[in-house]
Amino acid sequence: MDLSYGSEYESFREGVRRFIAENKASAPRAGIGVASGRAGGDLIGWQAKLIEHGYAARNIPREYGGYGAEPDILKRVILDEELNAAGVSRGIGGQGPEMLVPTLLEHGSESQKRDWIGPTIRGEVVWCQGYSEPGAGSDLANVQTRAVEDGDDFLITGQKIWTTTAHLAQMMFGLFRTEPGASKHGGLSYMLVPMDTPGIEVRPLATMTGESEFNEVFFNEARVPQSNVVGERGEGWKIANTTLRHERTMLAASAQLESALLALLALMKEEQSNGVRAIDSPLLRDRLLRLQSRVLALKYHDLRMLTARIRGESPGTAALVTKLAGCEVSHQIAALGIDVMGELGVLYEGSPRERNGGRWQALHMFSLGLIIGGGTAQIQKNIISERGLGMPREPVAQFQLQEQR
Repeated sequence: MDLSYGSEYESFREGVRRFIAENKASAPRAGIGVASGRAGGDLIGWQAKLIEHGYAARNIPREYGGYGAEPDILKRVILDEELNAAGVSRGIGGQGPEMLVPTLLEHGSESQKRDWIGPTIRGEVVWCQGYSEPGAGSDLANVQTRAVEDGDDFLITGQKIWTTTAHLAQMMFGLFRTEPGASKHGGLSYMLVPMDTPGIEVRPLATMTGESEFNEVFFNEARVPQSNVVGERGEGWKIANTTLRHERTMLAASAQLESALLALLALMKEEQSNGVRAIDSPLLRDRLLRLQSRVLALKYHDLRMLTARIRGESPGTAALVTKLAGCEVSHQIAALGIDVMGELGVLYEGSPRERNGGRWQALHMFSLGLIIGGGTAQIQKNIISERGLGMPREPVAQFQLQEQR
């Protein structure tokens, strides 16, 4: 049985390896699963090199700042494998490049694509997502932040919450109620909002990681042009679900899990207890192998979905399980890393005995939050059962019925 990829792909792999060898000394190191909203100078320079060689923004059209290559599943696999194996960054990710850009490619106007895709994939613009509100978490269609027409503009009033990177972002993409007389789902519009607009206030929310990734965002008649609506007014629910689909894929990306698994393997080869390496402990090694099998399963599951998208087919139920499974595996990888370090596993950055800058501890708690973010595990299970498997909807409690009336 010949398991080689063939000469074209082996040549591509050699090119990736040469690029890494020539640039590794100046390349930012790979993270261990936490996508950052901050893009420093080193990462922006690295992203530019990746795009130039077709190793990032590979399938984004050239007219919008990408490399312009046709989708190719095996080249995507080779890129992830080689960059992960070398321990270097796969480039700038997060809400802008991985959620907004594909949404604009599908729904945006020509001017919106030309204005925003290039700066976003180059890391020049940081985005945040204005979806959740105090009364619209699991029920996203209940968004109440309103955008009232005023000439060629909207005046936005209301509140968003759990808004990741809002304190760093120059722009927000979000859902706003523009059609007050329309149905719950039909009254929403998807809009691009500059964060320096007068009337917008950002208040950071401290989390158990010690950071403030999340924020409250308040709008007090913030004036935004109607031309910033993506698609048509009232189409926000449809467009928001496009973004959510890409968000769930991003939060559980198998390449990211593979990177974290490789970092865990390196840690287990270094850490010792009573002179025995963690990798040589039957109990810990068994946990590692179980995680490795799940990461590989998710990797090939991702390729199955990518194949469907390239063919223009719906992946169906397969797409619904990715976020649930991937976020759980990410947390389990971090949990094993903490256990491998034993009593050192509780130490944060600044302690003389901490490991990897305290990043395993941060990943452990951050990945726990991802099980909630983008739709909780419980909501994901409902989606899988109801939309994917056609099971009856979850019963609505009597007090909820009364509130809805």
